[in-house]
Amino acid sequence: MEASAPQVPKKRGRKPKPKEDQQHQSAGPKLKEGKKAHQHSVDDKYTQWKSLVPVLYDWLANHNLVWPSLSCRWGPQLEQATYKNRQRLYLSEQTDGSVPNTLVIANCEVVKSRVAAAEHISQFNEEARSPFVKKYKTIIHPGEVNRIRELPQNSKIVATHTDSPDVLIWDVEAQPNRHAVLGATNSRPDLILTGHQDNAEFALAMCPTEPYVLSGGKDKSVVLWSIQDHITSSATDPATKSPGSGGSIIKKAGDGNDKATDGPSIRPRGIYRGHEDTVEDVAFCPSSAQEFCSVGDDSCLILWDARGGTNPAIKVEKAHNADLHCVDWNPHDDNLILTGSADTSVCMFDRRNLTSNGVGSPVYKFEGHKAAVLCVQWSPDKASVFGSSAEDGLLNIWDYEKVGKKSERLTRAPKIPLRDCFSSMLGIGTRLLTSIGMHLIRGQWLVCLMTVIQLAEEGHCRYGG
Repeated sequence: MEASAPQVPKKRGRKPKPKEDQQHQSAGPKLKEGKKAHQHSVDDKYTQWKSLVPVLYDWLANHNLVWPSLSCRWGPQLEQATYKNRQRLYLSEQTDGSVPNTLVIANCEVVKSRVAAAEHISQFNEEARSPFVKKYKTIIHPGEVNRIRELPQNSKIVATHTDSPDVLIWDVEAQPNRHAVLGATNSRPDLILTGHQDNAEFALAMCPTEPYVLSGGKDKSVVLWSIQDHITSSATDPATKSPGSGGSIIKKAGDGNDKATDGPSIRPRGIYRGHEDTVEDVAFCPSSAQEFCSVGDDSCLILWDARGGTNPAIKVEKAHNADLHCVDWNPHDDNLILTGSADTSVCMFDRRNLTSNGVGSPVYKFEGHKAAVLCVQWSPDKASVFGSSAEDGLLNIWDYEKVGKKSERLTRAPKIPLRDCFSSMLGIGTRLLTSIGMHLIRGQWLVCLMTVIQLAEEGHCRYGG
C-alpha cells in the first residue's frame, strides 16, 4: 500500500462566490497569464520594499516559522529596559496534520527607537529565526486558531476562534506547556463560551471597559458573553496583577488535558439577530460595553445597543459594494468606524451621519488595495491614523487628516487617490506606531516586527508582504 502524500495546509481567507469560480474557470489561459504578471509585480514590489527597509524602519526583525500563522497579536508589555522592551506575543501555527495545531505564546525583545543600526536591519534574511523572538509556552489547540483576542482587564486571558460554534478562553499562565507531537491530546480550555448554532470562525472582540466577549458566525448572529459570570469571587482584581503572579481567575471543573467539550462553559448574555448572511467581524464601542457593531457578507454595517434589546439600533445597507470582512471602532473618537470589504476599499463612517438615501454614506472612501481588504485597525497613538491589510500582500498606513478639508467631512465621500494620502508617523507622540504581521515571503512564513519612523514623501505608506 502506497503512503499517502502529506496534507498541505488549506489556504484560509474569504471563499469566492460561485459566480467568481465560474468566471475563473472560463478565463483559461488568460487567467494564468494574468497570475504570472501579477506574481512578477509582487516580486518587484517586494524587492523594492526590501531595499528600502533601512530607510522606512527604525528597527525590523523577522522570524521564520515552520508553519503558517492565521493570527498574531501583541500581548502586554512585560519589562522595560534601557535599550529594549520585552513584549508578549500570541501567534498560531496551522499544521498539515502531522503535528497538532497550536497556540504559541512568545516573548519578544523590541528594540527602542534610535538604537538599532541601519546596517543591522538591512541584513534581511527570509530564512532567519530572530533571537528577539523566544517561545515561552505552547498550547495544543483543538483545531486551527483562526483568531486571537486578548482581554484588556487581565493580561493573562486570551480568547480564540476555531472552526466550531464555540469561543475558547485560555489562561496562558495557568495552562501547562505542551509539546506538539503527533497523537498528543488537546489542551483543555479554561472556559468555553457557547451560544452559536453554526461555526463562528473569524468575528471576535474583547470589550475595553468590561470583561465582555463578542462573536459572530455563520448563523448570522452576534453573541455577547461576560467572563465575569464565571470568575471566582475570591479572585483578586486582575487589573492589578501581573502575569504569573497567581493562579487562574477562571473556575476549573478539573485538571488534565481533556477534550475541549469537557471544559466548563457559560451561556451568552444576549444573541443579536439582524444580518442576512455570515457575520465576518465585530467591534465594541471603546467607551461603552453596551454598544458594539458588526459587519457581514450581506454588505451591511449594523450598530447594536444591548440596553435597547436584541434588534439592530442602526442598520446601514450597502455599506460597501461587496462582502464586508472587517470593522474597527476608533479608540480616540467614538463617532468614527472603519470597514474593509471585498470591493478592495476601506470606508470611514461617522455614526452621526451613516446613510444617505437609504444606503451607506462614508465620510471617506480609501482606495489603495487591489484585492479584498481583510483587516483594518486604528492606531493606538493618534486618532487619525489607521492601517489596512489585504489579499494583495500589502499593509497600508493612512492618515485621514491629510486628505481633503475637515469642513467637508460630513458632506462628501471622495475616492482618495494615492497621491493625496500622505501619512507620516513622525509626531504621533512619545510612542511610535509598532506593527506586526505574518507574511508569506518567497515560500517562507515570517513574523515581521517593525517600528516605523519614516514614510514615503508622497502616497500612504505601503509595506509589501
